Amino acid sequence: MALRRAALRRTALLYRAVNLPNPSIRQWPRGIVTSDGGGTDGRRRKRGGAGKFLGSVLVALAAGGAVISYPYLTGKAAKPCEEAVVENERSMPLPESKEDNRDIISSQHLQAKKSWESPGVYAWGANSGRVAAPDSSEAVIKTPRRIPYFDGKLLRDIKLDREFGAAVTEAGDLVQWGTAFSKTNPAPVETLRGKNIVKIAISRDRIIALSKDGAVYSVPVASSDQYSSHSSAQSWFSFWSTPDNTVNYRQITPRNLGWFEDVVDISSGLEHALLLTSRGRVFSAASSTSEFPSKGQMGIPGLTWATRPKGPYDAPHEILGLQGFKITQIATGDHHSLALDDKGYVFVFGDNSFGQLGFEVEPEIPFIATPIPLPFNKIYSGTKRHPRITSIAAGGATSFFAVDATRVAGFLEDDDLEDVDQVTADTWACGSGISGSLGTGKWTHVSLGPSKIKLLSGLYEWDEKRGSATPIRLSRLSAGSTHAAAVMDNVTSVKASARDSAKDTNFGADVLFWGGNEFYQLGTGKRNNIPSPTYIEPLDGEEAGAEKGWKGERPRLQVAPRTKVRLGEGGKGRKVSVEQRVECGRFVTAIYSGT
Repeated sequence: MALRRAALRRTALLYRAVNLPNPSIRQWPRGIVTSDGGGTDGRRRKRGGAGKFLGSVLVALAAGGAVISYPYLTGKAAKPCEEAVVENERSMPLPESKEDNRDIISSQHLQAKKSWESPGVYAWGANSGRVAAPDSSEAVIKTPRRIPYFDGKLLRDIKLDREFGAAVTEAGDLVQWGTAFSKTNPAPVETLRGKNIVKIAISRDRIIALSKDGAVYSVPVASSDQYSSHSSAQSWFSFWSTPDNTVNYRQITPRNLGWFEDVVDISSGLEHALLLTSRGRVFSAASSTSEFPSKGQMGIPGLTWATRPKGPYDAPHEILGLQGFKITQIATGDHHSLALDDKGYVFVFGDNSFGQLGFEVEPEIPFIATPIPLPFNKIYSGTKRHPRITSIAAGGATSFFAVDATRVAGFLEDDDLEDVDQVTADTWACGSGISGSLGTGKWTHVSLGPSKIKLLSGLYEWDEKRGSATPIRLSRLSAGSTHAAAVMDNVTSVKASARDSAKDTNFGADVLFWGGNEFYQLGTGKRNNIPSPTYIEPLDGEEAGAEKGWKGERPRLQVAPRTKVRLGEGGKGRKVSVEQRVECGRFVTAIYSGT
């Protein structure tokens, strides 16, 4: 009888665990479904873990019933045993408030809240140039670590090289650090001020900065060049200018712009830069003092150091091969360029030694100096879908293309997906993938053409407002020299308030990393390269939610989407519009709070 009473007591406790609120049951994000009806692992993700828990309860009840019936079925007396002890899935603290309960049940909610309470910059990867951790002499930073200088600060942009870093403050001033900036004092320092900079790009030895009014500046990386009137770079440049600032800089704004035409975007490789205007015109310019661009990346046939026109070495030249097209996006790798027009066609030019232009490599023609369209219609031939490129990215010797593939009218395919949109969102890559930087799951040395990144293609999620599945597109893709990161445009939530239920939580956008990891730039804490998109842990690792009972578990990293919040603990600071952004550089990675 004692054994039976113990079993009944255990049964009652199990039922109570199911019926009462249990902080050990996590809220999971919305399910992601691939085009074949499965998740990223071929199965549809379940929305919550309650089903699994109830299944465990039923198994336990069956086992308990077997124990009770054993003496009656066998005629043998059961041995006395200790009273069963019910243990939760994990040890959890009791919530002290509604907000505390949200932190406990959702690591995603906790991540978003921490990004608003403590904005700043996390960096990891190569640290030989004191970029990932300016205050540390460690050669590598294995997992995300805050840079104290940026604690509590919002940034407009950030760019990272192995030997130097550059960022733009909320006020539009330039900050530089790293050993290439100063061997004696590599700590972050404000340099170019008062220009209202909105975006920057970096070359081998210079920073290209775009101001809010459309002016473009070229600033030396080395502090010794910034404050010296007799720089060694004088042989390359016709003059230095310091009209209203103590820092030497060059202004490279195109001079033949039309009325109300301004430069609205910039991008730079190791030696060249592209400038995009508000009218869709593209200019190219030399962006480094070390070597004049010579691999066709300027998009101007016949342009060399010997044939350049008279005037400044870094004067912008309009790319005439793109005239007649309204370009909306530009991207640059080390020695190649991409340009996307308003109709969804992409033009490529520059170095093609690894197939980064999307064409098979021809040894006799190592580069292409004239912009030519990449035939994605041919790539989708036979699929009964019309492709439209929606965004582009490039880095190192790789190129990436996000494509909306729309079904041809009157044609039905994939009967199991008749309830979803007529559009499939795909991501393609080409170029050098020997370190896994293409994300296709293969170690490809040279590309024969674009390959689909299957783990970032054909994804859908359920849209409750529409009552149907909708494609999951890329929000942004950042490509470094050998690695890349994709921020997904999945459904996010940032509206959980004191008026909502304690179970209503905020959650952000998923981030996946892949490629070279020789300097721990993927943030996995390990050194092996990864050829397929993968998740990493939250920015603060296990410490992020140890006090909330998450210690020992591995929730995935998400970044907070743009929203208006009050900064500081408890939301008592100033109100701003802020989002978290990911930046992959040369063997270094950062996540920062951006305005």
